Amino acid sequence: MVADIAYMQEQQHSISRMNDLFEAQRAAFRKAPMPSADERIQHLQALKHGVLKHQQALIDAIGEDFGRRSADETRLAEIMPSLEGIHYASKRVKGWMKPSRRKVGLAFQPAKAQVIYQPLGVVGIIVPWNYPLFLAIGPLITALSAGNRAMIKMSESTPRTAEVLEQLLGEIFPEDHVAVVTGEAEVGVAFSKLAFDHLLFTGATSIGRHVMRAAADNLTPVTLELGGKSPAIISADVPLNDAAERIAFGKGVNAGQTCVAPDYILCPRSRIEDLTQALHQQFAQMYPCLRDNADFTQVINPRQYQRLQSYLTDAEEKGARILPVNPANEDLSGTRIIAPTLLLDVTDDMKVMQDEIFGPLLPILPYDNLDAALDYIAERPRPLALYYFGYDKAEQQRLMDQTHAGGMCINDALLHVAQDDMPFGGIGASGMGHYHGHEGFLTMSKAKGVYIKQRYNGAKPIYPPYGGKLLNLVYKFFLR
Repeated sequence: MVADIAYMQEQQHSISRMNDLFEAQRAAFRKAPMPSADERIQHLQALKHGVLKHQQALIDAIGEDFGRRSADETRLAEIMPSLEGIHYASKRVKGWMKPSRRKVGLAFQPAKAQVIYQPLGVVGIIVPWNYPLFLAIGPLITALSAGNRAMIKMSESTPRTAEVLEQLLGEIFPEDHVAVVTGEAEVGVAFSKLAFDHLLFTGATSIGRHVMRAAADNLTPVTLELGGKSPAIISADVPLNDAAERIAFGKGVNAGQTCVAPDYILCPRSRIEDLTQALHQQFAQMYPCLRDNADFTQVINPRQYQRLQSYLTDAEEKGARILPVNPANEDLSGTRIIAPTLLLDVTDDMKVMQDEIFGPLLPILPYDNLDAALDYIAERPRPLALYYFGYDKAEQQRLMDQTHAGGMCINDALLHVAQDDMPFGGIGASGMGHYHGHEGFLTMSKAKGVYIKQRYNGAKPIYPPYGGKLLNLVYKFFLR
């Protein structure tokens, strides 16, 4: 009882602090509503130096939160893309900020029209646990490029990372510019109810629905980066080693705890056994051992571990073949390590084919022709990513034209997310809106149309009283 009271008091304190931060950021934005390009670049460069200064502390903190997280994966998937995103935005923000000239109709001359890009104000960023640095820094880069202030709600599953990030950002920005918010689910719910000028959420589809409902009360626009079951399609003639190598990489990174990880494979029926062998070989080559392999990340916490184990139990009980890739035949009990696991003979009534997997389990489904594979995908909620493996250019184009997904790779996996010059975002059940690159700048800016006239008023002929000869000429001209 005493512990419960202390817990609630702590959460209420966090919520009270969060509300104060929000009001402070709103007040600060009103005083400086249009940071210059130079100011924005300075903010981005300060962020870059902060990440570089604290990179080892961040790597250590993420490793501590996961229990074991590959340090190289943290460098490759979090530190490097964060720094590259800063570099990309810093080089381009001046161009993005330039007003866009637009045409003025003949009847409204002399005048000018332009679109200016203003900061929205205070942006809320809700960060998931799987990439706690990149999925905080990436949206923050977008918010700062557009001239906004930002509040970042970190996941309760990554408290050490939140602590280091709060220290990093606190050394660079006053809290009325950028602030980190921590706390449990109650704080997250209260955060999503704040009247932000934009709210970006990355996480599960089920939670995204709640976030969008909360934002609707304030008419807060949202960017939702959700997930879903991202398919990988194997063509009839692609070399299987090529496909298996790239799929194994995409599924192995972060032990599959990636929103754009290949969730399942659609493979020509006659090639399934060969693909299974190729994948087994590739996983074994990348991860020759598991228990003491610093390259292989473990599942973040007991809850997620039990969820994945329940998927395996459910699939096995319903007739699936479970094929773990454990080359050294190690005993993994007492850990949260789950071997990369291939699942064959899966059916739609298994949990592993109903929910986003978010772990190192990889079902392989047969298809008899490409039409059937495309129908299977089209009948289901639109995924965040889609992967096609095949070198036929016409078939590649068909996949690009006839499938819907947040993003797509041809003959690769995951790496479209790291392309700063492309928008990133979901569609339907996998999300809405975009960030990254220029599209992200536009998402977090108000594109305001401005019509400009000076002393001479060329519109006087259309003022009342109506019926003059000049107005009739105007009618005739535009009704021609």
